[in-house]
Amino acid sequence: MEAKGRAFKYGDNVDTDVIIPARYLNVSSGDELAKYCMIDIDENFVKEVNKGDIIVATKNFGCGSSREHAPLAIKCAGVSCVIASTFARIFYRNAINIGLPILECEEAANDIKAGDEVKVDFDSGVITNITTGKTYQAEPFPEFMQKIMNAGGLVEYTKEKIGE
Repeated sequence: MEAKGRAFKYGDNVDTDVIIPARYLNVSSGDELAKYCMIDIDENFVKEVNKGDIIVATKNFGCGSSREHAPLAIKCAGVSCVIASTFARIFYRNAINIGLPILECEEAANDIKAGDEVKVDFDSGVITNITTGKTYQAEPFPEFMQKIMNAGGLVEYTKEKIGE
């Protein structure tokens, strides 16, 4: 499993309130949430993001409330993965549950710049900054998590396992 796209770069403590502000939580459709993704931290994000692009941030990405809407808005906006130094624990769990790939890699999170072209190999955990030629090593997903991601999230994975 691979991802390749342009990097959107953010700093520390990007919380769920800026990923998807509470005023837009009156809908649960991922496509509708995607229209407002990152709007309070980057008003041009939804106009500029393309399918496959990658969010890169530093420490504590996804902190704040435990809303599942945040990783769903990111995924439905077309983002192929999020790379950060660290993730808030509940965001990490919610991202896996909805099938949004995330990788922790401090060196990549610090080095990658906005606009860099980035490629991620989830099987090996190798992150390549195509723009600079530099590579970074993140912890690859365990096989069971790769299956959840490939299925599109925990609900879809469970449906596959029980044969629905």
